[in-house]
Amino acid sequence: MTAIKNYLSLVKFSHTIFALPFAMIGLVLGFKQATVLPSGWLQERLGSSVHPYIISFVLVLICMVTARSAAMAFNRYLDRQFDAKNPRTAIREIPKGIISPNSALRFVIFNCALFVLATWFINPICFYLAPIALFVILFYSYTKRFTMLCHLVLGLGLSLAPIGAYLAVTGVFAVLPILFSLAVIFWVSGFDIIYAMQDVEFDQSQKLYSIPSVLGKKRALWVSNLLHQLSIGCILAAGFNGPFHWVYWIGFIVFCGMLVYQHSIVKPDDLSKVNIAFMTANGIASVVFGVLVIMSLLLK
Repeated sequence: MTAIKNYLSLVKFSHTIFALPFAMIGLVLGFKQATVLPSGWLQERLGSSVHPYIISFVLVLICMVTARSAAMAFNRYLDRQFDAKNPRTAIREIPKGIISPNSALRFVIFNCALFVLATWFINPICFYLAPIALFVILFYSYTKRFTMLCHLVLGLGLSLAPIGAYLAVTGVFAVLPILFSLAVIFWVSGFDIIYAMQDVEFDQSQKLYSIPSVLGKKRALWVSNLLHQLSIGCILAAGFNGPFHWVYWIGFIVFCGMLVYQHSIVKPDDLSKVNIAFMTANGIASVVFGVLVIMSLLLK
C-alpha cells in the first residue's frame, strides 16, 4: 500500500480531476450522437453480456489514467535534477529517493503499454492515433528547455481527453468535441502560467523557459487572462452549437466565475494564493461544469 501511495503522489493523481470531467463530456456526447453502438474487439468477445457503453466508459477511464500517469511520471523522471535543486520541488519522490529514477521510467513504460492496449480494445482509429497522443503528452516534458510556449503544449496534451473519448464511441471527428478540446487547451495553458509564477527566479537561473520567466509576472498574468477568455469563448460557442439543456448555462456561469476568481486572488507581487487558484478554483470549475454539462445532455 505504501508503494501505491508513493506512485499516486508521484503522478499527483488528484490532478486527474482537471481533464477527467471533459473526457466524460466527450464520452456522453458520443453516446448521444453515435448512430450505432460502439464496436470493437472487446465488445465482440463479450457480446450482449456487457453493454457497449459500459465497456467504452471503462476503457476510456483506463486511457485517461494511464496516459496522464505516464506523462506525469515521465516529467518527474526527466526533471529530477532540476527538482532536486528547487526548494519547492525537492520534496518530490525522486529527489528524496522514495522512488528511484529507473523505477519511475519502468512505471512510464508500463502505463504507455497499457494505454496502447486499451486503445486497441476500443477501435482502430484510437489505436492508430495512440502513438501520436503519447508523443504529445511525453514531449511536453522537454519543452520548458527551449520554449516559453510549454504551457500550450501541456494544454494540448490534456485537450486530447474530450476528442479522444468522443472518438472512442463514434470513431469520427466532430466540431463540438473539438470546441471542448480547444477550451481545455486555453484553460489549462492559462492556469499553468499562474502556477509557473512560483518558479520565475529558479527558471531564470537554470535557463528554463516559461511565460512568467520570459515576460515577467505582470505580463504573464495578462497572457493567462487572455487565454482564459479564449477558453470561455470556446465553451460559449459549444453551448450555442450543441444539443444542451439550459442547465448547461449554469455550468458555464460557474466555470467563468472560477476563472474570474482565480485572477482576482493572484497578483504579481502576491503569490500566496496560487495553490488555491490552481487546485481549488480549477477543480471546482472542471467538476461542476462537467457534471452540469453531462446533466444537460441527459435532460435534453
